Amino acid sequence: MEHLLNQTVKNIEISGIRKFFNMVNDFDDLVSLTIGQPDFHTPLHIKEAGESAIQENFTSYTHNAGYFSLREAACDFVKEKYGLTYDPNSEVIVTVGASQALDIALRTILSKGDEVIIPGPVYPGYEPLIRLSGGVPVYTDISKNKFRMSAKLINEQITEKTKCIILPYPSNPTGVSLSKEELLEISELIKGKEIFILADEIYSEIVYEQNHVSIAKFLREQTILINGLSKSHAMTGWRIGLLFAPSIIARHILKVHQYNVSCASSISQKAAHEALANGKYDAVAMTDEYKERRDYVYERLMNMGLETVLPEGAFYFFVKIPETIKESSFDFAVKLAKEGKLAVVPGSAFSKYGEGFFRISYACAMETLKDGLDRLQRFLELHE
Repeated sequence: MEHLLNQTVKNIEISGIRKFFNMVNDFDDLVSLTIGQPDFHTPLHIKEAGESAIQENFTSYTHNAGYFSLREAACDFVKEKYGLTYDPNSEVIVTVGASQALDIALRTILSKGDEVIIPGPVYPGYEPLIRLSGGVPVYTDISKNKFRMSAKLINEQITEKTKCIILPYPSNPTGVSLSKEELLEISELIKGKEIFILADEIYSEIVYEQNHVSIAKFLREQTILINGLSKSHAMTGWRIGLLFAPSIIARHILKVHQYNVSCASSISQKAAHEALANGKYDAVAMTDEYKERRDYVYERLMNMGLETVLPEGAFYFFVKIPETIKESSFDFAVKLAKEGKLAVVPGSAFSKYGEGFFRISYACAMETLKDGLDRLQRFLELHE
């Protein structure tokens, strides 16, 4: 019966990150710096809110867009943090993680043949969602621009079929984030054109030297903003995302959301309300720890003579494979796992523009990072 399945679905590959992780997961004595999963626990006051929701029988359907107090708290959060104003009645949808928010947004705005401009290298989850929505991904090579999307690069890719531009900043896999000036240039280029901006800002609370700036601040009427609590509040398993958009756009996205999932988990919504209302600064301590780890990893990589960009946010390094190593990034990562007992993600998992690189996640304990980097150093010394 397989031949009867949707051909687009059959052509989609499992995420290169997960594929590699699953492949090496059974290796003995392996240190893994692969998955972007915060190693912190969900803060206690948020867990207690989830427990209370169960005890108080808050276990029924909510409004499709999420229960109102949560939507109010979400709007208050982005206003206080990023200076954005949204109406909780009609301009925010609580989703089952940021991934579902991306899915319903793309399914709402794309028609068959519409083009979506995305940076490369990039998180591998976008291309399948674009294709499932009938769209065509158009990669912009940012590997030679310090991994930064720019108005100039975008302008070179725009055609009469361009419907959307995805701006995923801070970035997975590079840790790069765009400045206010860069975002202003992009917004000035796109303003007035019949093109959406899909801004995936799930890492907005994990930033270092500069505060996060959202392009929605400059191009609100054309921007669909995606955020959530997975990274900022160590709530990956709670599956709560947030989608913000002008009401004339959000009301149509809500229809897709309704028929897709009805609503996000009521229990998780209660926990999310606690996070947004009373845990606005929960990410600060985590980010301080991430920054300490970032600085340590950067110093180690520099001492090894490796090329990388200092991350401005998120918790990843995207590292250039030394020229002396001739294997593909996938073969390099397999060899490193087998011989060096260290798992990293091959750059090719993030599109062909990630070839020649590998990704390290520093969302793990300092002792794990030290052990992993010691193994990397020994491996590289053996293959000079």
